[in-house]
Amino acid sequence: MTKPSESPPVSTLTGSDALSMVDRSNLEALLVEHQQQLTALPANATAVQRAQVQLDIASDLLALQRPTEAWQQARNCVDVFLQHHAWQEAVESCDVLYQCEQADAVVALGHGVWLAVTFPISPNTSVAMLQHIIDETPANADGAAVAAVTAHYIAELRCTPEQRDSLMFLTTQMIAQVAKNHSQVDSQAMLDFWMERLQLNDPAIFIPRLAKVLEAMVDGHWWFERNRLRQLLPK
Repeated sequence: MTKPSESPPVSTLTGSDALSMVDRSNLEALLVEHQQQLTALPANATAVQRAQVQLDIASDLLALQRPTEAWQQARNCVDVFLQHHAWQEAVESCDVLYQCEQADAVVALGHGVWLAVTFPISPNTSVAMLQHIIDETPANADGAAVAAVTAHYIAELRCTPEQRDSLMFLTTQMIAQVAKNHSQVDSQAMLDFWMERLQLNDPAIFIPRLAKVLEAMVDGHWWFERNRLRQLLPK
């Protein structure tokens, strides 16, 4: 499966502007390649291997501005990946679903963020999913602040030494931008006061607050039993 670091993110290939003829031609060729790859999988290919190619197809369809078809492909992938405990791929599927901008896009984002925070997947992916919440949240709402500090916390917990400096710098900037948008914070002293006032220094407080944000996003339409999945967390 093509990783985000190896090709431009889907979001850079979509939008209101029409694709150039060259872009469309390249993407259509890539779609055909992935469709052929799916057909050519051996009979003993695992369900996860098939779903990985299907997710590539969903990404291609999204890039080609065919979001309804992309949603259908990616939604099926979520269930397969969850069944086989492929948490990283399940979150990537939710990310594609969110970018499809269909009726349940925010519901898909809520699922993806829950998985990205609960399971020890790539911190880069987790941070990207939490950035989506920031983008979805009004500037004066606390949800963006909770998402930003959670991103920083996850980066601190999960980063390898090679990742730490760049990702921690990014999440620090996320917090600073959210604070500026939320309360016109423009100095370290103001930031410290803002963090204290909103109780953003203690994960025992801000993680449950994030859970409430996700509950509101999903609005009771959970696709899986969260308590059952929690039992699968690494010891």
